[in-house]
Amino acid sequence: MQIISKLPNVGTTIFTTMSALARQHQAINLSQGFPDFNCHPHLVELANQFIQQGFNQYAPMPGTIELRERVAEIIQSTYNHIYHPDTDITITAGATQAIYTTMAAFIHPGDEVIVIEPAYDCYVPAIELHGGIAVYSQLNPNNFCINWQDVRSKITPKTKAILINSPHNPSGACITAQDLIELQNIITGTNILIISDEVYEHMVFDQQMHQSIARNKTLAQQAIIVSSFGKTIHTTGWKIGYVAAPAHIMAEFRKVHQFLVFAVNHPLQLAIAKFLENADNYQGLHEFYQQKRDRFLQLTKGSRLIPLQCQGTYFQLMSYKNISQQKDTELAIEWTKEKKLAAIPLSVFYKNQIDNKILRFCFAKKDETLEKAADIIQRL
Repeated sequence: MQIISKLPNVGTTIFTTMSALARQHQAINLSQGFPDFNCHPHLVELANQFIQQGFNQYAPMPGTIELRERVAEIIQSTYNHIYHPDTDITITAGATQAIYTTMAAFIHPGDEVIVIEPAYDCYVPAIELHGGIAVYSQLNPNNFCINWQDVRSKITPKTKAILINSPHNPSGACITAQDLIELQNIITGTNILIISDEVYEHMVFDQQMHQSIARNKTLAQQAIIVSSFGKTIHTTGWKIGYVAAPAHIMAEFRKVHQFLVFAVNHPLQLAIAKFLENADNYQGLHEFYQQKRDRFLQLTKGSRLIPLQCQGTYFQLMSYKNISQQKDTELAIEWTKEKKLAAIPLSVFYKNQIDNKILRFCFAKKDETLEKAADIIQRL
């Protein structure tokens, strides 16, 4: 059978590749972004409880009302913005599905979407599968701040959406309140949709606040926010996330969602809703991961790797320019095989594979894992 690929330039993701390579060579895996520790035991108890109680059939299409209400409460208490749980919030099968569904719902052939790069790898394929065109604006390579003048220069009559990500994967940079004002100035009076990937929303460090789109009343009226419980409660394998948007935007999102997914895991939604009744289960996350970041930096202090500033997420970028001038993709594979340490090369997050000799390390790991990884790093 002859197949004409809709994604001819896409292969297996770097995250799958590096994790498989790490398993094959028994390397410490700081590449793919997931914890190597378990979620809270009470969360497991709640999941078992709702399974035993028989909540094993389809959930409502937009998600259980219990979880949608919990999301609305968290957003209102954290960002002081009201989303109605009936019309403005939908539970998704993770953030990747949420982003894909957004593109399917709003992007028509020929529409342009401004993508800020380095960019997570699921963005552009979703745009292109629906006939859209990705238009790239690069972050400042020194501090990974958004160049708003460049973003503004990329706006055309075909611009349908601007996709932003904060806290940012892979850099760990976070947008500021001034960034929200700059974005507001760009889209005011336009029909441009803001797609805001905020999956690391509860992981912002050093006494800073996450500047959610929801904090800006003007932007919130023209935006769809994407987030992930997998990051917040250490359950990436459950693949449950959410989107929040004004009712008229959400109505279009749900038209696609109902045919792409229809409904998300019922008992786990109920377990998450109950677990998040205790605000400590998400409000303390930034302290937990800041301790992880600080420990990783302390353990690797004095090595030949140079850490870049990390303001959020659970990723630490490190420059290896003092060690090698080898291509980052080649070095990442070599270190996995020979040094038994897996990381992600930064160049894969750029369309043109820009290589600044930087690797991304995930520090969402047990202390003993970080200690073993740091021991290897100290000997590089």
